[in-house]
Amino acid sequence: MGAQTNPTPTLELSVIIPVYNSADIFPELHRRLVSVLEPAVKSFEIIAVVDGCRDRSAEVIGGIAGKDPRVKMIEFSRNFGHQAAITAGLEFTSGTTVIIMDDDLEDPPEILPRFLAKLDEGYDVVYGIRKRRHRPLPYRVLYRLFYRLLGSLVDIHIPYDAGDFCAMRRQVVETMNAMPESNRYLRGMRAWCGFRQTGLEYDRGERLASESGYTLKKYLALALDAIFSFSYKPLKFVSLAGFLVAGVSFLYVMRLIVGRLTGEFNQVPGWASLQVSILVLSGIHLISIGIVGEYLARIYDEVKQRPKFVIKKAVGIQREQRHD
Repeated sequence: MGAQTNPTPTLELSVIIPVYNSADIFPELHRRLVSVLEPAVKSFEIIAVVDGCRDRSAEVIGGIAGKDPRVKMIEFSRNFGHQAAITAGLEFTSGTTVIIMDDDLEDPPEILPRFLAKLDEGYDVVYGIRKRRHRPLPYRVLYRLFYRLLGSLVDIHIPYDAGDFCAMRRQVVETMNAMPESNRYLRGMRAWCGFRQTGLEYDRGERLASESGYTLKKYLALALDAIFSFSYKPLKFVSLAGFLVAGVSFLYVMRLIVGRLTGEFNQVPGWASLQVSILVLSGIHLISIGIVGEYLARIYDEVKQRPKFVIKKAVGIQREQRHD
């Protein structure tokens, strides 16, 4: 009889960290994570996804991984974006519980035990709700407006002021991995999955070093992905605007006809009303085409079926681990 082999032990926890230009931050993040997780769980892994960094992040994380086998690294061939980095981490996780957090220490590792305690109460997803942000006032106003606008457009409940910082059970992760779309808004996908979810408020800290790689342009792109991936209402608003303009135009035409028959209008009305009508209608047409184009562009991305990311190098991870 052949020798029996023990099954590979299942990790209790996986932590996914999308990394962008954080060579000066990651050592401190690793230190704080380890100090928090070692007394909280029996086994864990830290998966750092290096998203086309321009600094020494890959070298620094690789050096830490050489000393601590619990640290694993996925390095992209170029910058594919924050959501793609999280997606890659989700596909390679092994833990029964998965945590997503940013690399800049704005999401404090010290509150992770609170997340795990909530999961122990029977929840499947625990997400962080940002009570306070250390960001300029214009950004805070735009954040607030965006979440309220998104909430009014989508048919599912996407919590206000909740980012990607969360803890999820394996079943939720597998559900998200089964969702193939290219333009990904992960916190919306997380809400769409359902299950039992709750939020925990926390004060978001300041970035430990350097500047955030998330520019206003990237925030706007993410906002568009959120709206056009989870709502058809913009198309309905375009149709409504078309009906309203058509109705107003019809009333105006009837007014002109009556005026000519009654002799009220003895000549063609002036150019002002004509120019206003042309400009208004042209603006509505262009906006309508733009909204339809946003949906068509996303259909085009799905039809191409390109991979969401390309891995240049993996440390501590076998490609066979991937959950497709």
